[in-house]
Amino acid sequence: MAHNRFGTLFCYTTWGESHGPAVGVVVDGCPAGLPLDDARINAALARRAPGKSPYTTPRKEEDRGRILSGVFEGVTTGAPISIVVENADADSTKYQAVKDLMRPGHANFTYLHKYGVFDYRGGGRASARETVGRVAAGAVADALLEPFGIRVAAYLEEAGGVAGPKAPSVAHIVEHTAHSGMFAIDRTAEEAMGRAILDAKDAGDSAGGVVAFLAEGVPPGLGEPVYGKLDALLALALMGIPAAKGVEMGLGFAAAAMRGTAHNDAFITENGSITTATNRAGGVLGGISTGAPLYGRVAFKPTASVEAPLPTVDVNGTEATFQLPAGSRHDPCVAVRAVPVVEAMCRVVLADALLLQRARAMNEQGLFPLGSPWKP
Repeated sequence: MAHNRFGTLFCYTTWGESHGPAVGVVVDGCPAGLPLDDARINAALARRAPGKSPYTTPRKEEDRGRILSGVFEGVTTGAPISIVVENADADSTKYQAVKDLMRPGHANFTYLHKYGVFDYRGGGRASARETVGRVAAGAVADALLEPFGIRVAAYLEEAGGVAGPKAPSVAHIVEHTAHSGMFAIDRTAEEAMGRAILDAKDAGDSAGGVVAFLAEGVPPGLGEPVYGKLDALLALALMGIPAAKGVEMGLGFAAAAMRGTAHNDAFITENGSITTATNRAGGVLGGISTGAPLYGRVAFKPTASVEAPLPTVDVNGTEATFQLPAGSRHDPCVAVRAVPVVEAMCRVVLADALLLQRARAMNEQGLFPLGSPWKP
């Protein structure tokens, strides 16, 4: 199986299956000298962990990560950083009865055609359990972005067809999602979204949602034309999250209904620097960051696992009915726990773009003599 690796200079490889003994990640290309410990990794993993609210799967996983390499005396060494997270509450017995059925909305069919084999225990590599490694990698990326003042945050903007307000800043997101059971920034909207999710769950169904993200402190100049555009890499990273079905930057699809005079961001001089009066482009022009905040949205489909019976066929093509076995566990709305994953993927992309830009500066401008230590 190829393409388990993401990134160019700052890159990571995830490994493990949903119901295997463990999942994890190997992060490569992280500069030496960055403060990093298990506590930082686990703080990020705790936000993604299941079983914390009625809007997530009841599967109980503590999700405690252990750094096995690449860190010495509390700082990164420049060597690959390996992080492992044990699977503690995997119950594969529920999948035995349906292992030969094509699960509607799942990857059984496509994996079987591609590889001739599929790990039916919770979906194997196709499971959102794989995102544990992404979140851990995002925590490492955050340690790299922090000295540069780059902050990333995401929140649940819509669920079950109920939309909430847009966040004005990263600080606003951090403050208002800290005590939310679904990473919402508005209590009224959270209650309405919660009711929509639970209504779907009570009906044996599921709900979709939209996660919005915002990155502040991003300097101008990040992104590699033509095929390494910053917004294109963000789209690639975010569309790779399980159940993601759409990504937009700035005003996104709404821009298609606008005229150029209304959509273009006018350039102005502010405090002696050139900037834009508005930010409809979402902080990117020509695939390169403008210095304005990056913002966009990710659409997630309704959870494929639903309790209602659905028509399907078995591996031989014989018509059958698929119904989840009693006691099956799944998220009624995957968008809820996708919020920290969206944050992680944004951080990984920005960390990689930052290192690429600094490498160019070192090469083209001679900013750092040969042998100089890396410093933020």
